[in-house]
Amino acid sequence: MIKYIDEFIKNIENKNIEKEEILIKIDFFQHERLIHLIITLFYAIISLIFLALISISYIFIIPTIPLFIFLICYIIHYFKLENRVQHLYKLYDKYNNISH
Repeated sequence: MIKYIDEFIKNIENKNIEKEEILIKIDFFQHERLIHLIITLFYAIISLIFLALISISYIFIIPTIPLFIFLICYIIHYFKLENRVQHLYKLYDKYNNISH
Protein backbone atom coordinates (compact mmCIF):
# COMPACT_ATOMS: atom_id res chain seq x y z
CA MET A 1 0.00 0.00 0.00
CA ILE A 2 2.78 2.45 0.88
CA LYS A 3 4.69 1.58 -2.29
CA TYR A 4 1.53 2.32 -4.27
CA ILE A 5 1.26 5.77 -2.69
CA ASP A 6 4.97 6.38 -3.32
CA GLU A 7 4.46 5.55 -6.99
CA PHE A 8 1.38 7.72 -7.16
CA ILE A 9 3.24 10.76 -5.88
CA LYS A 10 5.86 10.24 -8.56
CA ASN A 11 3.15 10.05 -11.26
CA ILE A 12 0.51 12.56 -10.20
CA GLU A 13 -2.52 12.35 -12.47
CA ASN A 14 -5.88 12.22 -10.67
CA LYS A 15 -5.21 14.46 -7.67
CA ASN A 16 -8.62 14.75 -5.99
CA ILE A 17 -9.52 11.06 -5.88
CA GLU A 18 -6.04 9.97 -4.86
CA LYS A 19 -5.79 12.56 -2.10
CA GLU A 20 -8.89 11.07 -0.49
CA GLU A 21 -7.49 7.58 -0.94
CA ILE A 22 -4.31 8.55 0.88
CA LEU A 23 -6.39 9.95 3.75
CA ILE A 24 -8.44 6.74 3.93
CA LYS A 25 -5.31 4.61 4.06
CA ILE A 26 -3.84 6.83 6.79
CA ASP A 27 -7.09 6.39 8.72
CA PHE A 28 -6.86 2.59 8.39
CA PHE A 29 -3.28 2.63 9.62
CA GLN A 30 -4.25 4.86 12.56
CA HIS A 31 -7.00 2.44 13.54
CA GLU A 32 -4.64 -0.53 13.32
CA ARG A 33 -2.07 1.41 15.34
CA LEU A 34 -4.62 2.04 18.11
CA ILE A 35 -5.64 -1.63 18.26
CA HIS A 36 -2.01 -2.76 18.42
CA LEU A 37 -1.26 -0.19 21.13
CA ILE A 38 -4.08 -1.62 23.25
CA ILE A 39 -2.83 -5.18 22.68
CA THR A 40 0.75 -4.17 23.48
CA LEU A 41 -0.33 -2.51 26.72
CA PHE A 42 -2.41 -5.57 27.63
CA TYR A 43 0.58 -7.88 27.08
CA ALA A 44 2.82 -5.53 29.11
CA ILE A 45 0.42 -5.50 32.06
CA ILE A 46 -0.09 -9.27 31.99
CA SER A 47 3.68 -9.82 31.68
CA LEU A 48 4.35 -7.59 34.68
CA ILE A 49 1.70 -9.43 36.71
CA PHE A 50 3.31 -12.77 35.93
CA LEU A 51 6.73 -11.31 36.71
CA ALA A 52 5.43 -10.29 40.13
CA LEU A 53 3.89 -13.75 40.62
CA ILE A 54 7.35 -15.31 40.26
CA SER A 55 8.08 -14.01 43.76
CA ILE A 56 5.20 -16.19 45.04
CA SER A 57 6.10 -19.35 43.14
CA TYR A 58 8.76 -20.21 40.60
CA ILE A 59 6.20 -22.13 38.52
CA PHE A 60 5.15 -18.75 37.05
CA ILE A 61 8.46 -18.58 35.16
CA ILE A 62 6.99 -20.97 32.58
CA PRO A 63 4.22 -18.61 31.33
CA THR A 64 6.29 -15.46 31.95
CA ILE A 65 8.99 -16.28 29.40
CA PRO A 66 6.59 -16.70 26.42
CA LEU A 67 4.67 -13.60 27.52
CA PHE A 68 7.82 -11.50 27.44
CA ILE A 69 8.77 -12.95 24.06
CA PHE A 70 5.35 -12.00 22.68
CA LEU A 71 5.65 -8.59 24.31
CA ILE A 72 8.98 -7.94 22.61
CA CYS A 73 7.51 -9.05 19.26
CA TYR A 74 4.50 -6.76 19.72
CA ILE A 75 6.72 -3.82 20.62
CA ILE A 76 8.79 -4.40 17.47
CA HIS A 77 5.64 -4.71 15.36
CA TYR A 78 4.13 -1.57 16.90
CA PHE A 79 7.36 0.33 16.24
CA LYS A 80 7.28 -0.69 12.56
CA LEU A 81 3.60 0.20 12.31
CA GLU A 82 4.26 3.62 13.83
CA ASN A 83 7.05 4.21 11.31
CA ARG A 84 4.68 3.31 8.45
CA VAL A 85 2.10 5.79 9.69
CA GLN A 86 4.73 8.50 9.98
CA HIS A 87 5.88 7.66 6.45
CA LEU A 88 2.30 8.03 5.19
CA TYR A 89 2.08 11.44 6.86
CA LYS A 90 5.27 12.49 5.09
CA LEU A 91 3.93 11.21 1.76
CA TYR A 92 0.69 13.10 2.27
CA ASP A 93 2.60 16.30 3.09
CA LYS A 94 4.80 15.76 0.05
CA TYR A 95 1.69 15.25 -2.09
CA ASN A 96 0.14 18.46 -0.77
CA ASN A 97 3.32 20.40 -1.55
CA ILE A 98 3.39 19.05 -5.13
CA SER A 99 -0.29 19.63 -5.82
CA HIS A 100 -0.31 23.22 -4.59
